[in-house]
Amino acid sequence: MTDAKSTATPPASGLITLTHGGDGIALIVIDCPGTSVNVFSAALTHELSEAVETVLGDPSVNGVILTSGKAGFMAGADLKACYPAIAAHLDGHEETPLQFPEENRLLRRIETGGKPFACAINGTALGGGLELALACHHRVLSDDPDTRVGLPEVSVGLLPAGGGTQRLPRLIGIEAALPLLVEGTALNAEQALRAGIVDALAEPPGVIDACRRWLLGRPDAAQPWDKDGYRIPGGAGPLAEHAMRSFYAGMAKVRQRTQNNYPAPLAILRAVYEGTQLPFEQALDVEAACFRTLVQNPVARNLIRTQFIGARRHAALTHRPAGIAAQPVRRLAILGAGMMGTGIAYAAAAAGIDVVVLDATPQQAAAAAAKIRKIALRMGGKGDPDAHAAAIQARITCTADFALIAGADALIEAVFEDRAVKQRAFADALRYMAPGALIATNTSTLPVSGLARYVDDPTRFIGMHFFSPVERMPLLEIIMGEQTSQATLAHAMDLARRLRKTPIVVNDSPGFYTSRVFCTYVDEAMIMLREGVAPALIENAARMAGFAVPPLAVLDEVSLDLQKRVVDQAVADGLDARFRRVQAQPAIEAMNRIGRLGRKSGGGFYVFSDEGGKHLWPGLAELFPVAARQPDVHEVRDRLLYIQALESVRCLDEGVISAGQSADIGATLGLGFPAWTGGPISFIDSVGLTAFLRRCEALKASCGARFDPPASLVGQAREHGSFYVEEGMMPA
Repeated sequence: MTDAKSTATPPASGLITLTHGGDGIALIVIDCPGTSVNVFSAALTHELSEAVETVLGDPSVNGVILTSGKAGFMAGADLKACYPAIAAHLDGHEETPLQFPEENRLLRRIETGGKPFACAINGTALGGGLELALACHHRVLSDDPDTRVGLPEVSVGLLPAGGGTQRLPRLIGIEAALPLLVEGTALNAEQALRAGIVDALAEPPGVIDACRRWLLGRPDAAQPWDKDGYRIPGGAGPLAEHAMRSFYAGMAKVRQRTQNNYPAPLAILRAVYEGTQLPFEQALDVEAACFRTLVQNPVARNLIRTQFIGARRHAALTHRPAGIAAQPVRRLAILGAGMMGTGIAYAAAAAGIDVVVLDATPQQAAAAAAKIRKIALRMGGKGDPDAHAAAIQARITCTADFALIAGADALIEAVFEDRAVKQRAFADALRYMAPGALIATNTSTLPVSGLARYVDDPTRFIGMHFFSPVERMPLLEIIMGEQTSQATLAHAMDLARRLRKTPIVVNDSPGFYTSRVFCTYVDEAMIMLREGVAPALIENAARMAGFAVPPLAVLDEVSLDLQKRVVDQAVADGLDARFRRVQAQPAIEAMNRIGRLGRKSGGGFYVFSDEGGKHLWPGLAELFPVAARQPDVHEVRDRLLYIQALESVRCLDEGVISAGQSADIGATLGLGFPAWTGGPISFIDSVGLTAFLRRCEALKASCGARFDPPASLVGQAREHGSFYVEEGMMPA
């Protein structure tokens, strides 16, 4: 407030500023120091509670505006701070506090204290931020294209524990609230106004003034649900007209979508169903009870540890070599204009880098430009897709003339997976590169140290394995060759961040980390085919487990001829049997022999229709006869999960990857390993090492030695009981 009579109360710890002007309106500004966004914490709750009590007890205050001192309002609870309590509870520390009684008391005090509170939501309000706004009696939201409001807790395996499951349905009705709660949907400003979540929109500088005008009208200081005779819009309980759609059909949809792997959506349905039939205080107890069931389940811990804490740490390059100055990439050369090359080109141009894409002929270069334009139109940007595509194309030159890469300070090779082809490409390109340029290969299978022989300075050579489609997939696997320098690693990680990718760092090995784990997944499916397991059972078991794409379907996308080339290369290189994929090789050969190579050839394990649909190819029954006795679906599911977890442990043992968290991030972000598990290493911890070992022994007896658990796993179970060593309850 700018009134000459205004006074400011000094904040206790710098989180809150309370200003009281001469018009009877107090202004509480939340501004957590040292963070880009406000988050709920114990300190914020304490200081905000003190400020609320101050204004409630001041007879000169007639109304209160609550707002943020940052560009956004509030992002919710500090998940990094919540993680220790969740991990401790799962480790058996039952006394660890898991509820938010102080926060809930604060919110109830705001709405029942007798003075009207208006929330000036000057930007995005998510999770606890929106719950705080819902406790206010009036909400004005900034009318900005980037503004979002929502309750996304379900995405990390939790539910809104600050009254969100009770206030939102009471405000806009159960049927309108459930999709926002169960799916974690965020709304823009116009959508939030239409839904009734906010009362008005205002240009960002005007949200406080709009709240002040409302307060100066001396409005009622009670929430609708605290008034006598209140009824939830649309009704509540089993007799409500929408009950069949909202709860019974809603539960069936949730189970179908989550395959019961994610408990949070069902807990939210229960909280809303039971809570909305009770007085508000009792409803909060129901919400708390449902929240307790979620923190007693490892899914929330897994999602927070891998998808939130781990992925953010890696994206922030906390594992970057220290003390090495950045080497910005201003001009990037890409060798090869196939699916990977064009995807990398788009990602680089979208990050503001000038790109030169090289291919063998002018015709192929022109085709590359058309592919990149299609990607740009599909991605669209925030505004006009055509304008976005034009801006992308203005930064990219597609050519067959190597001279046009002159002066490029980074090069990424993405040509055919053939050593001779790569050698020629490097020979043609390197003479034009700037001195000291970063040289990378996008190979997914060929050892980086071997390819380093084709460059003049192996210390500047590194693997940068992107995932398809590059424009959407967040992971980048960075592979260290035997001679790759730490400076080269640092510069590759800097480029990853510029491209908005999350990097994991692995050491050179046949297949590196992700390809090794991926091969165990698809190979296990092909082994089961040869055993006579029904293809539909394999695919449905994978869907039930939560894999992003079932194994036979993903083989059709990456193509069976590529699988054959990988096997043939392993044979030519004299690699041992596991890298030659001897048990899956007959299925690969059979599909190649009849020309069913996948989508690229018109069909593989699946038949593809012109309309975009697909179904399993009936001819599989003749090629791989189905056995009369079929395994239980849970056995098929376990085979697909356990074989990848075991391969991840072997990669840790061999030093291919150095940390369980990197393995988890690589598998979930790059391979579509089920997110609810937290990744293959977190999956082992969730099952429990002892139980995991018992299941491995059973699978070894029924399926073969590939399920034999490594000695390190037995030792880990005996000595630690967990892969993740909790230091202060944070992931190592």
